[in-house]
Amino acid sequence: MSVLVLGIESSCDETAAAVVRDGREILSSIVHSQASLHAAYGGVVPEIAGRSHLAQILPVVDAALEKAGTTLDEIGCIAVTTRPGLIGSLLVGLSAAKALAWPRGIPLVGVHHIEAHVYAATMERPELAYPSLALVVSGGHTALYRARTALELELLGTTRDDAAGEAFDKVSFMLGLGYPGGPAVSKLAEGGHPRALRLPKFRSSGDEPAFSFSGLKTAVLYHLRGQDARKPLPPPEEIPDRADVAASFEQSVVDALVEECLRTAKREGLSRILVAGGVACNRRLRSEMARRASEQGLEAIFPSPAYCTDNAAMIAGLGYQIFRAGRIEELALDASPR
Repeated sequence: MSVLVLGIESSCDETAAAVVRDGREILSSIVHSQASLHAAYGGVVPEIAGRSHLAQILPVVDAALEKAGTTLDEIGCIAVTTRPGLIGSLLVGLSAAKALAWPRGIPLVGVHHIEAHVYAATMERPELAYPSLALVVSGGHTALYRARTALELELLGTTRDDAAGEAFDKVSFMLGLGYPGGPAVSKLAEGGHPRALRLPKFRSSGDEPAFSFSGLKTAVLYHLRGQDARKPLPPPEEIPDRADVAASFEQSVVDALVEECLRTAKREGLSRILVAGGVACNRRLRSEMARRASEQGLEAIFPSPAYCTDNAAMIAGLGYQIFRAGRIEELALDASPR
């Protein structure tokens, strides 16, 4: 029997709700972004994020139901992000999900945000088979997993310091581009030369894959400011090679991600790479990963850009698989930042 799942996502700075049928057919996906609220601070402010979620969660859910042409009476399961994320933001979504599920007796399932990102890469490819290598790359996460099934992920390696998206945000600040940094840096990079600067590139040693972007970020800082820590960053209009800096930084991040993925896929004997998370929207990463994977006989699969960034369709999609597996939660379900 067909099942409609209402998904709710509030782990960071997007309030999202979606209705998905049978884990793949997306009937609606509504996302309310808080980017304009956090732009003045150069990053997400947890208190502001939580208050915005509180104001937007029910209107967003109502909009998702209306767009899908359905009501709560027809929803067969509610799936909600419970980890990881900002604890105050998570609790808003979880509390809303409980309040909607309990009086109607709707089954409730908890969803791991990172696992949902991986699932997002498969939602538009129903013929996709496991196992695969999965790269989740965003502002808060950069990690590689062996995805045995939609519900079985094994962590293979992660970043040792900054996530890739976090590095984009910090370099964007250095270049005077604002927040969020990823799209801003990529836009500026279009006018620059990707090999203009020789920037350091981390490469893992041994069998455990890993990433590191702190050194790359620091190299950009030294290029712009010099070695004197007392010297301030130059104003954006006084950086003559700003586009080259953006392009070289972006290329270095992409090279690190692609090379570690290809090396790990070969070592693990996997022929398919799923790439998900907000940075998976990056056009240079999408083209480079696809081209270089193909050259090695591998396949790289990305979600549509709308399902790379935080959204509730991926929560509802994976929630359906959890529901089918019988992993129904009690109202004591709690959230965790880790």
